[in-house]
Amino acid sequence: MEDMFKDAQIMGGTITNIQIVSTGDFTLPDGRIITDLPAFCRVVVNLKPTPQSDIHVEVWLPHEIWNGRFLGTGNGGGAGFINYTPLAFGLRRGYATANTDLGTSPNANTLIGQPERWADFGHRATHEMTVAAKQIIRLFYERPASYSYFIGCSTGGQQALMEAQRYPSDYNGIIAGAPANNRTHLHTGFLWNFKAMNQLPGRTTLTKEQIDLVTNTAVRQNQGKDGGAPGDNFLTDPRKCNFDPDTIPNCYGEDNNYGITSEQLSALKQVYAGPTNPRTGERIYTPLPYGSENCAGGLELQQDPEKLPQSLLYMFKWVFGADFDYSKFDFDRDLDTLNEILAPILNANNPDLNEMKEFGGKILMYTGLSDPLVPYQDALHYYERVVQAQGSLAQTQEFFRFFLVPGMGHCGGGPGLNDIGLGVFRSVVQDSEHDVFTALVEWVEHGKAPDTIIATAFKDSFAPNGISFQRPIYPYPKLPEYVSGDPNLPSSYQGVEYERGGVLKPAERYLI
Repeated sequence: MEDMFKDAQIMGGTITNIQIVSTGDFTLPDGRIITDLPAFCRVVVNLKPTPQSDIHVEVWLPHEIWNGRFLGTGNGGGAGFINYTPLAFGLRRGYATANTDLGTSPNANTLIGQPERWADFGHRATHEMTVAAKQIIRLFYERPASYSYFIGCSTGGQQALMEAQRYPSDYNGIIAGAPANNRTHLHTGFLWNFKAMNQLPGRTTLTKEQIDLVTNTAVRQNQGKDGGAPGDNFLTDPRKCNFDPDTIPNCYGEDNNYGITSEQLSALKQVYAGPTNPRTGERIYTPLPYGSENCAGGLELQQDPEKLPQSLLYMFKWVFGADFDYSKFDFDRDLDTLNEILAPILNANNPDLNEMKEFGGKILMYTGLSDPLVPYQDALHYYERVVQAQGSLAQTQEFFRFFLVPGMGHCGGGPGLNDIGLGVFRSVVQDSEHDVFTALVEWVEHGKAPDTIIATAFKDSFAPNGISFQRPIYPYPKLPEYVSGDPNLPSSYQGVEYERGGVLKPAERYLI
């Protein structure tokens, strides 16, 4: 097997390891074991498109079950590691599959003063991974892949849209989940929320119980009023939520152990207002969605003085140094500095997707309506800008469709629907009606555009626990509306066109 790659010339890179895995189990570098895998060849590559670059890539090549296709997969957060979960996902489905650490190993916080590696993270590593993986596939199978696909969520969603915008011929089909494509402004939103909740340390932060109270108050006031079933503990359309934070129980009464204080309420209102330029009043980014506050990645993380700076504020360190004082960030001048340096290489905000459309490529984008980490509003506004660039919704839907998922948190989980076919475990048949990836393949290879996908809520977001309920989702602007019958069955809902837009829009200067 090594002889097959002995004389391989990987553009800008080197094959550093080749491993044959035939037992069905694979031990990860950290000692964890992935089971139930088909036999495959693991190829490890180091890529250096620039002298400063240090991009790690793995390509997994199934021996006997290869379906003739290639699958590129995304990472998460600041990356800095190979994401093995999507590698296993693709391999089990018969795809030659690749993943990259985006060139940020061992940790995104360490890349201070390394602008080429910022560019690798922003867009170059994904493209270089794709080029290298296609070369390796051709060598291993002695023929190229017939089709190429990409799946990613969060940072992976940003990778997906960056591919569509910058490298439109890399992939025939792309799935962009909860895309963090408006990167510098998304992270400015994290800093805004962090500062709001920590302006009076120990007095403005909320306990987990208080965060639950906030979410439960918002949802309870709007149950059954936005198209969802009467007993839903999540919002089907948060845009219809007329939530007044002043209605949250307060601590002024006799039972001062229940509710929130006036100081906490003031901080929460700043979070709901979202980041704006203090000098001009221009909107920088969208606010936290109502009903998402207690989901994973919500207020508990975004107010944490240890976890948030370490996990989500790395790009401020890149520009302002390791000793940057977040409390003194100027949302006017400092943001201009951040954008001048990073926006051109990190942000995937360009709505012109004509090259990918002309190439024949297809895009499916999805986002959870209970996602506090990458709010659905930004993806919705991006999609509307693509519609404007294309001239109409109908022309856009010829190659790009967008699904809003009620009750889904960040890339999954959440109080409502938590799976659209991309879970590691599957107890639902993999067909184009239940599985968004299969739907994409059907669209690309057979011209069948997806009009409905049956999304699933697994108990505790874990497929082996069984199905809690299912519900159809539809291309935007349609949402599922409860009609009658058992609210757990998809047949009890119909697709209804809801209003277009309806979200707070950043100023043009913050869409670069």
